[in-house]
Amino acid sequence: MAVTILLRALDGATLARVAEISGQNVYKCMQCGTCSSVCPMSDSMTITPRQAMLLLQHGHVEPVADSETPWLCASCTTCEVRCPRGIEVPRVMEAIRQLKLRENVDKVNPRAIPVEDLSAMPQIALGAGFRKLTS
Repeated sequence: MAVTILLRALDGATLARVAEISGQNVYKCMQCGTCSSVCPMSDSMTITPRQAMLLLQHGHVEPVADSETPWLCASCTTCEVRCPRGIEVPRVMEAIRQLKLRENVDKVNPRAIPVEDLSAMPQIALGAGFRKLTS
């Protein structure tokens, strides 16, 4: 699946915030693609984890933040366990989600979920989802 990404100006300050929040150095990534190959969600992502790391290495935070990738990351740590450089990719994705949420940009609107769906969903899943997807 080919993805066309319009790259904006480099955003060093935002990349520094991602590094500060995640505690990870995206420049350690050697682009081996292991993270994308073991990710159970990569088929649904618009930008694979490897592509996200490449964009971040070049200072392009917004295309990653505006994609579905950080929101679809299940934080299962499969990529982290298999990464030859020990990069904790889920922490990077969490940092990007946090930056968007700090702008008060909710990924899901709890009020838009139909009541019949809410009553059928496990409460613990709703709580976890709202913590991840709302500011």
